[in-house]
Amino acid sequence: MQNTSINFKRQVTIKLADVKLQGALSRLQTRFVEGRAAVIGEINDLQETRTAAAAIRDRVLNDLEYWLLHFEQQATARGAIVHWAETGADVNRIVAEIAARHGVRTAAKSKSMVSEECGLNDALELAGVEVMETDLGEYILQLAHEAPSHIVAPVVHKNMEEIADLFAEKHQLPRKTDIAELCREAREVLRPAFLNADMGISGGNFLLAETGSVLIVTNEGNGRLVTTLPRVHVAITGIEKIVPTLEDVTTLLRLLPRSATGQSITNYVSVLTGNKDSADHDGPEHFHIILLDNGRSSLLGSEMQEMLRCIRCGACMNHCPVYQNIGGHAYGWVYPGPMGSILTPLLGGLENAPDLPNASTLCGACAVVCPVKIPLPDLLRKLREKQMERGMKSRQETFMLKAWAWLALHPAIYAIATKIGVRLMRILGGKEKLLHHLPGARGWTDGRDFPAPAGMTFRELYKRGGHK
Repeated sequence: MQNTSINFKRQVTIKLADVKLQGALSRLQTRFVEGRAAVIGEINDLQETRTAAAAIRDRVLNDLEYWLLHFEQQATARGAIVHWAETGADVNRIVAEIAARHGVRTAAKSKSMVSEECGLNDALELAGVEVMETDLGEYILQLAHEAPSHIVAPVVHKNMEEIADLFAEKHQLPRKTDIAELCREAREVLRPAFLNADMGISGGNFLLAETGSVLIVTNEGNGRLVTTLPRVHVAITGIEKIVPTLEDVTTLLRLLPRSATGQSITNYVSVLTGNKDSADHDGPEHFHIILLDNGRSSLLGSEMQEMLRCIRCGACMNHCPVYQNIGGHAYGWVYPGPMGSILTPLLGGLENAPDLPNASTLCGACAVVCPVKIPLPDLLRKLREKQMERGMKSRQETFMLKAWAWLALHPAIYAIATKIGVRLMRILGGKEKLLHHLPGARGWTDGRDFPAPAGMTFRELYKRGGHK
């Protein structure tokens, strides 16, 4: 998937004016925010569980080489072939080579954000392999030639009417408006893809080091069909997804579905281990696992390592006021929301996504809901600091920040400046007591009005008894 994060500001303007998008995004509150709130309370020891989950992830990240080699040893012992990919291009090359080796002409694919990161579908099409997305949301996007806008619900930006129109156009069938009928229509199209595919392609939510297994969680069942029916299965995931034991992963599974979809547990939890043998009724004859780096190892031992804890639940974006208003496409790459505002600059270069670290109010909601306690606002702030260090801020912004820092270090002058400032803003507020335009801060006032201050600073009000 091409990274267009450099166009973030322009895309934000477009998305805010998109009435259909705004309507579709309203579903985030009911489906994800309220859904999570309804089930997260089922965990009586929630904070202790989050702490334990973060510790599990840190245990691996602090010795990642050991756990990766242990995983490779166990997976190989059970018949799987483990491949190492430094870049997305390496992933595409490896999958194309596997397809050529096994005479693959068709592939059925379950949802995988890492494959989106690599642009795998386009690469396989160029190699002569027909790829069919089987996750319903991803299938809709494949028909529409669009990228996902959410890592859990990739088609959250579309409403039912748009999907009905798309199916009628692409399937050449009478238009349907009932959700169950639309799902059945998609199922009838997808069923032959499962039965006829030479290769199944999946992601991996977790990699189990003790058994060399790939674990995936799904709700539609397509993941099981993709990973068990085709004679070749290729699982692609990031090197950071290692978990030491099955017992450890059960801790993470208490948090992942509740944080992602507001479910106590997903419909399917599949643990995929090795190749099919004579006693098995299903499963692949050839199981390949591709472990992607793509910049992840550069974060190890750095002040940004905590970002590698991420288990891709999407809770941070569901609760983010910025994402709730602009959706995922504005961010320009695979990973949107707060997690994407950190991962995209880290994996794709800060110079290619200069606006994303600033696409946050730093309200802290993302950190509060993160199941593995990633301090997302702190990491965003560190990226902003890097931008200042590298001279990536505009002259105006740099001047204003330096002026603010100088004032903050001189309390007496700061007090005089704030007295003048609040009185001036009171005058600018006029009879409406609203600031429609604020000199030097158009970005704040072009789309909103601020209440004008009372004409006195907090210290002045406090002295007059305002603290009561």
